[in-house]
Amino acid sequence: MFLGKMEAGWLVSNTEDVSAVLRQKRHASKCQELRGLFSSVRKVRGDGNCFYRAFCFAYLESILRNTKALHGFKEKIISTSEYLSSAGIDQSSFQLHLNTVLNVIEHCEGSNQEETLCKLFNDQVTSDSVVQYLRLLTSAHLQNHADDFCNFVEAPSLQAYCHKEVEAMGMQCDHVAILALTQALDICIHVVSVDGEDEQLVHHVIPCGSEPSMHLLHHISHFSILGPRPPP
Repeated sequence: MFLGKMEAGWLVSNTEDVSAVLRQKRHASKCQELRGLFSSVRKVRGDGNCFYRAFCFAYLESILRNTKALHGFKEKIISTSEYLSSAGIDQSSFQLHLNTVLNVIEHCEGSNQEETLCKLFNDQVTSDSVVQYLRLLTSAHLQNHADDFCNFVEAPSLQAYCHKEVEAMGMQCDHVAILALTQALDICIHVVSVDGEDEQLVHHVIPCGSEPSMHLLHHISHFSILGPRPPP
């Protein structure tokens, strides 16, 4: 498990050395490899929502200083409202959360961007509302592409899986949901996994062959945010 305390009340921590999350001796070689690739880590609270919270925070952090990219992401989020409606999700259940995401993006377009992003994602109501929207968007993508995903979920039906495992807060994210969210927003992620008996880290780029916008650390069903080292 992860060691090292997160500051009280924080959902996404300040940046720390990567060794803060891998302190066991059995992970020494993996920690050394990780420190060679990444300069820092942000710990994310392990409340079952860590993937969605880490995903949105990391993506916004990666485009903070790119006004065009922020505007493009805002337009993409606006367009997803029709996507949710087409999956049968009532607008009354997502409009508030959609507005929250848009407000977060708009605030990130102002000054003190990193400080603002951290503050917003550590406000429980705001942060959880962002997570809820991403969960609903993931559910919508799965249901709109049912033929592609129905054979990969362990549930009586895809709709049952979406309601119980995806839309519900506090439920851990599996590979099916990760793939659905990356497809829905056309965002590529790099997941670095510590799990397994090998001495080396395992790297997953989703979707394969694309250029990742963010780097996440996965260890025992938990996600943290990795900060890459700048190119030499």
